[in-house]
Amino acid sequence: MKGIIQILKRFLPPFRKYLSLTFFFNILTAILNVFSLATIIPILQVLFKVNTKTFSFIQWSNPDYSFIDTAFNNVNWFITQFMETHGSSFTLMMLAVILIVMTLLKTGTAYLGSYFIIPIRTGVVKDIRNRINDKILTLPIGFFTEERKGDILSRISGDVNEVENSVMSSLDMLFKNPILIIIYLATMTILSWQLTLFVLIVLPGMGFIMGRVGRTLKRSSFEAQNKWGELMSQVEETLSGLRVIKAFNAESKISGRFHKGSNEFRRMSNRIARRQQLAHPMSELLGTITIAIVLWFGGSLILGGRGLIDAATFIYYLTIFYSIINPAKEFSKSAYAIQRGLASMERIDRILHADNPISEPNDPLTLTFSETIQYKDVWFKYNNDWVIRGVSLKIEKGKTIALVGQSGSGKSTLADLLPRFYDIQNGGIYVDEINIKDVKLHDLRSLVGYVNQEAILFNDSFHNNIAFGVNDVTESQVIEAAKIANAHEFISTTEKGYHTNIGDRGGKLSGGQRQRISIARAILKNPEILILDEATSALDSDSERMVQEALENLLKNRTTIVIAHRLSTIKNADEIYVLKEGQIVESGQHASLYAQGGYYTKLCDTQSDLSEQ
Repeated sequence: MKGIIQILKRFLPPFRKYLSLTFFFNILTAILNVFSLATIIPILQVLFKVNTKTFSFIQWSNPDYSFIDTAFNNVNWFITQFMETHGSSFTLMMLAVILIVMTLLKTGTAYLGSYFIIPIRTGVVKDIRNRINDKILTLPIGFFTEERKGDILSRISGDVNEVENSVMSSLDMLFKNPILIIIYLATMTILSWQLTLFVLIVLPGMGFIMGRVGRTLKRSSFEAQNKWGELMSQVEETLSGLRVIKAFNAESKISGRFHKGSNEFRRMSNRIARRQQLAHPMSELLGTITIAIVLWFGGSLILGGRGLIDAATFIYYLTIFYSIINPAKEFSKSAYAIQRGLASMERIDRILHADNPISEPNDPLTLTFSETIQYKDVWFKYNNDWVIRGVSLKIEKGKTIALVGQSGSGKSTLADLLPRFYDIQNGGIYVDEINIKDVKLHDLRSLVGYVNQEAILFNDSFHNNIAFGVNDVTESQVIEAAKIANAHEFISTTEKGYHTNIGDRGGKLSGGQRQRISIARAILKNPEILILDEATSALDSDSERMVQEALENLLKNRTTIVIAHRLSTIKNADEIYVLKEGQIVESGQHASLYAQGGYYTKLCDTQSDLSEQ
């Protein structure tokens, strides 16, 4: 119960108005239900002559009688008088009308209690999804290198749906059934506190048994949700690597792996569902046993002449007690469902409560870039091994530097440190002598444009992909950026021009077209600092020529960090830094470096376009 209270405290405050209305109508429902059931007493006592006592009116202010005794007596007196005046049949009809009216009011208030819970359910689920999405956007890239994408997708879909289907769908039961149980118990206490005390001694046993089963259900549900996350990760990997799977005839291997995981998930789901289905029969059996014990105990007292209440009131007492069984069963069922939701909420909280090591400064400095970017003795590691080892370099504004080296030498990592995709462990990176950790992330990243090997595009139009992240942009500005990037011609030939949808990840475009759209996006942003991460390495020669021309347009009058192997991209760089195992081993311009016959020369000779020089 502690877990659900914590969830409600976190997510319910924005819905206080609906919560108050829900409580009000649920309390009204319980009170009306008690009064509608109370018609049993006069029917038994007066109409069917169970009690032949003669009633006389008692003043409401009479100190010799309690309010409850006075109320019962005066109601019976009124019904007796009514029977004498109008006859038994008419009295019975009027009691039936009262019962109908009370039931109408009761069902109406019950509906309103459920009506106002719906905005809470949908609102809380919306807030959870929004918080997960916003948290994903704020977490550093490093977080997602350690987490499986499919598992994250399963949390924002499957786990949130589980919270909605279990915790949120149980809100009605949580907010209504405890109120019913409390008011019914209060009524039973008023009727006979001694008998109710006996009931309360018997009930805890039922709650203990239900709680034991519920705890095992939560543990099993957590394991099942983790297994579901693994399956989603496998699907995501399959979709991403479908070309490789087919090329290596690995369909049967991938299918077998998925079937194995799917069967394990099925077995877990079977255990959970069977245990959950046990809730209803178990609660019904335990409730019936409790009623039987109370019936035996109270009936024995009445039959033995030692009754604390009369027979008609005891039947009403039993009716009220029996009315507790249904909300108690629903409450126990909701408790089972909530255990599954709590397991899913734990997985969701792994994202919501994840620490973000890249923090904003408390007193940010104003960032301007007019002179240099400097890496000063920079050290960085992802986990245990150092990826960047004591790198120092200086980039003057307007200059182009190139980072070259074998795969895994730290080129891309070194560039990613500038916009703080990751934070360094030692040393510092400075823009005009201002440490980048002392400025706002938004201000820092506003300076930087990014074009990488795989053009990251979105399932949207050409216009919106080019204008991505740029506010208040006009159609003419988008077209001009596309022209500079050599993209205008092929965009214009599409059905809707700049408003044509390009498909998921730009799947309707060729590699060269996707890259030119990515370059147009960088041109429109007009960043002061540009990072080109092997922007042409995955293209054929024709596409590369078009993209290279677009890149040359983009590089004009801009500070640029180029990560590339090909001479066509790096031969004109103002400075080339050669990295090996995270360290700068050589630096200089292309001609002088190549003439040295060192490590850079060996790298060049492995590429045909460089070795021809």
